[in-house]
Amino acid sequence: MTNTFMKTFNPINPYATPRLPLFARHAVATSHPLAAQAGLHMMMRGGNAVDAAIASAAMLTITEPVSNGLGSDAFCILWDPKTKALHGLNASGRAPAAWDAAYFKRKYGQAQTTPPKRGIDSVTVPGAVAGWMAMSERFGKLPFADLLQPAIDVAERGYLIPTVVQQKWAAAAPELGAHSISQGSWNKAFLPWGRAPNVGELFQFKAAARGLRSIAESKGESFYQGAMAEALVAFSKAQGGAMTLADLAHFKPEWVTPISQEYGGYHLHEIPPNGQGLAALVALGILKHFDLASFPVDSVASTHLQIEAMKLAFADIYRYVAEPSAMRVTSEQLLDSAYLQGRAKLIDAKRAQSFGAGNPVRGGTVYLTTADEDGMMVSFIQSNYMGFGSGCVEPNFGISLQNRGHGFHLNPASENCVAPRKRPFHTIIPAFLTKKVNGILDPVMSFGVMGANMQPQGHIQTLIRMLDYGQNPQAACDAPRWRLNAGLEINVEASMNASTVQGLKDLGHQTAVINDSYQDFGAGQFIWRMGDPKIEGYQVASDPRRDGQAVGF
Repeated sequence: MTNTFMKTFNPINPYATPRLPLFARHAVATSHPLAAQAGLHMMMRGGNAVDAAIASAAMLTITEPVSNGLGSDAFCILWDPKTKALHGLNASGRAPAAWDAAYFKRKYGQAQTTPPKRGIDSVTVPGAVAGWMAMSERFGKLPFADLLQPAIDVAERGYLIPTVVQQKWAAAAPELGAHSISQGSWNKAFLPWGRAPNVGELFQFKAAARGLRSIAESKGESFYQGAMAEALVAFSKAQGGAMTLADLAHFKPEWVTPISQEYGGYHLHEIPPNGQGLAALVALGILKHFDLASFPVDSVASTHLQIEAMKLAFADIYRYVAEPSAMRVTSEQLLDSAYLQGRAKLIDAKRAQSFGAGNPVRGGTVYLTTADEDGMMVSFIQSNYMGFGSGCVEPNFGISLQNRGHGFHLNPASENCVAPRKRPFHTIIPAFLTKKVNGILDPVMSFGVMGANMQPQGHIQTLIRMLDYGQNPQAACDAPRWRLNAGLEINVEASMNASTVQGLKDLGHQTAVINDSYQDFGAGQFIWRMGDPKIEGYQVASDPRRDGQAVGF
């Protein structure tokens, strides 16, 4: 039957449409408007920022399936106004008990250096749902089931595919649609048209609606010890995987104390390893030894120093960071002020360099943020790692599974070598900014920038724009970014000033101008506290590189 109202529009807008800051006492910023509105709906019903974050996160599993799903992992940093303290949550999953290096060598050959990129043997225990449960139980106000209802409704009735999600869906389809790893489970879930969707086309995910309903009715227990767990293990077995009911039942998310670095009178907070948040802190600790504000914003000198500091940080993080119990050095050693001062001295202001790790021993992800008028602020990130994760989708409950196991190594000498019930190195990192006033810690900003190893780079670039150059959060979000790849190679956005690009090339940076910003340069959400939340409220920004939205009341 012909739809009289359907017209094919060009999805590309040829005109610049800068977003303006939002000011509100209750605020949500996410990478999809329906997720932002789900969170705001919970606060309008009397819920708090945690309720809003969970509702938004659940909605994003449906509206942005390229980046996350019910089988994702998650991390959170939240400010609790009652205890006046930051709380971190590590909801990243652990390896099945059967996993070790020998397991993968037997199955994939002695030359294999990591677990596979796709397929069931890339899947660790999914942690996101357990993260929702833990946040709701400890800090939430509304009934847990209520938080998932908006996502259930949208999964059941469907939604129209937005522009950026469509682009990345189409980019993933050739690899995953033709791959035998999922035995058709991915195609059935995400190619119901027999192809990638078009912009404005209706997508329904009824299997995930059943999954969300089961999670809601059991307060999440079904996923780890009930019907969903049984379905997931049966699916894993059919795919040749090793996950068991015991692996799922054993998993618990971990409340952790965030680690921090002082910069310009503020403190940047990140989740401690097994994640890469430490990279942002190391880079910031190196940049403390330069007066960035003395250089013009977007200048060659300022940009060069930031790039070189990030190189030094990544050299250490990729060498030393893993599950904390396996690390040979500690976060404290990597953040030691004298060590970072020594690393800063390696930077040459007149040329680009490649750096190795130092010796500190002496002797596509979705991000959202919420805040309420009582002062609770939530920085939350959720991801299936690479686009559509493992490419495996449990069909009964629509569990799209991450591929975090690919983050392990198989070399026994590596701190990140796979082992039973071990957590792999993780890329997803929420961030939080505070400031001490008269010795009392005050929350300032809940923020994050999603996109693989772009995340700590995005944290640093946006934060420096705000703290050193006074740019408002939306301007810092909109500004052109650079991305460090490997060695001397960097990418820059096409909107970067041409003279800056040439200046970086002149210093020896192997610079490529890239137009695709979805993963290449990350996407952020920002909530900056303006004062008393009940009076001044918050300033909110959402990244134009995604389909997202900042909303509030």
